[in-house]
Amino acid sequence: MANERIFILEDEALIAEEIASTLEILGYQVIGRARSADAALDKLASLQPDLALLDINVKGVMTGIDVAKVILKKYQFPFIYLTSYSDQKTLEQVKPTMPYGYIVKPFTDKDLKSNIELALFKYAQDAAPMFPSIDAVNEKLISQINTREYEILESLFEGLTYNEISAKLFISINTVKSYQKNLFSKLGAKSRSEAVRLVLGK
Repeated sequence: MANERIFILEDEALIAEEIASTLEILGYQVIGRARSADAALDKLASLQPDLALLDINVKGVMTGIDVAKVILKKYQFPFIYLTSYSDQKTLEQVKPTMPYGYIVKPFTDKDLKSNIELALFKYAQDAAPMFPSIDAVNEKLISQINTREYEILESLFEGLTYNEISAKLFISINTVKSYQKNLFSKLGAKSRSEAVRLVLGK
């Protein structure tokens, strides 16, 4: 787990608290919450989440779908809908916003975890079909990354877990984490998604 930063739009306080607690247990960082679309847009103007969880039907004139449209136009990070509705009309409304997930309430911790992991992985893949060379990466940095750090970075882009990176590069998981820590420091990144986004210029 790389402590990805999550934003929550949910108008039911108890549900929002339950989601936030679950996310923190799963290892994610909840960086903001809102109970209305207007409040969400105000907060998103200054936050830089790796992913947003959006309730569709919230209090106020605007909906979670309206927030999604703004995210697509201005911010371009992945989002997942959380909703009690799975009717055809609602599905037709959300399709144009191209969500990275759609979770119907009530949902389990596993539903939340699997949808978030898949969304972050798919977004990383969609972000850029071509990964830059080590020379191209180092052109942007004051403190240059070495070959091993580049291999870690490329593996993060591919969405590999610590175990998978360890097996791929024939190094221990602790060594993978150590290289990732150094890599994040040089990039000025706090999470996998942010590291990939910085390298790709997103």
